[in-house]
Formats: sequence, C-alpha cells, structure tokens
Amino acid sequence: MSDKKRRLLLVGAGSFAREMASWIRFNAPEWARYEFGGFLDDDLHALADYPNYSPGVVAKISDYRPMTGDGLVMAIADPHTKLQAAQKLEDRGAEFVSFVHQSVLIADHVRLGRGIVICPNAVVSCHAELGDFVAVNLSCTIGHDVKIGRGCTLSAHVDLTGFVSVGEGVFLGSHASVLPNAKIGAYAKIGAGSVVLRSARAGTTVMGVPAKQILP
Repeated sequence: MSDKKRRLLLVGAGSFAREMASWIRFNAPEWARYEFGGFLDDDLHALADYPNYSPGVVAKISDYRPMTGDGLVMAIADPHTKLQAAQKLEDRGAEFVSFVHQSVLIADHVRLGRGIVICPNAVVSCHAELGDFVAVNLSCTIGHDVKIGRGCTLSAHVDLTGFVSVGEGVFLGSHASVLPNAKIGAYAKIGAGSVVLRSARAGTTVMGVPAKQILP
C-alpha cells in the first residue's frame, strides 16, 4: 500500500456492501486518496460465491483493530446490526468516513451526521437532517425539513416528503413513500411500496396503501 494513501475498508460483506464497492470505484476522483483494503465481516466466507472481489473479507468485525490511516465505510443495511457494529468499532477507535456519490444533489442548509452513505441519484432537499450511519440507497428523495434518526436505512426509490420525522433505526423498503408531516417511530419497518399517510408506531411493521400495521 502506498504511504500516501489511506486504507479504505467496507464494514459488511453482504449485497449492500458489494454495491458500495462498485459505487466507490466509479466515484474514483473523490476517493483517489484511498486504496481499497477489503471488507470486514464476521462471516469470513461471505464472499465465497463472489471471487472477483480482491481483497475480500480481510478480518472479522469482532477481531478488527484499527490501523493508523484506516477509513471505514458502513455498508450494512440492517439498522440493528449496523448500529451494533458501529458502536463496537468506534469503541476501539475506528474512524468512519461518509460516502456521498458524486451524482447526489444536496440542497442548502442540510445537516449530515458521521458515517453517512448516500448512493447514486439521490436528492436531499433544504434543511433536511440525517443522523449518524444513515444509508440512502439509489434514487431516493428526501424532502425539505425531513429529520432522519441515526442508523436508518432507506432502500432504493424511497420518497420522504416535507417535514417527515423518522426515528432511530427505521428500515424503509423500496419505493416506500411517507407523506408530509408523518412520523415514523424508532425501529419501525415500512414495507416495499407502502404509503404512510400519518404515522407508524415504534417497533411495528407496516405495509400497504395506505400503510397498515401487520406486525407485531
């Protein structure tokens, strides 16, 4: 590894991490100061069916000890697992870096936490706030004055409209929509294609148009 380049590691080696490896590679001008160092995952064989990744899984998350200059990108989609891994790694002194693809549009007065991931073609409107370790997948739209709690994951094509409030650790499935002023409680799950009109209670799973609670 060049002395002038930092080592970049992806935390996780699942499907989202494989996507992230591609987005980072295609975003090369922004990441030229890094050299890709592989994946961290507690399953050392997570990439066994994908031999083209080199380096692959280089260490377990539970075993990894930060080296000077390492930069970590959070690439775990599940909010619970993501926040647990982040806490363990930061407790050991790991440094997370945010990834915002060069195609992303970010308006004025937006606040981004640490360890953010925003994938291609997303739009973040004015006065939105994204907490630590939020992941925003392809082509999402985040409206004005939206507040997203730490650890949330937005799957592809999610639409959060103005003044929506999303609690910590929420997972939103692909093409889910949340209408203006609606509130999503912590660790709720919003099913793919659902439309939330007013609210979803903490810890529940909702689905449908309009979205209705199906679990627990």
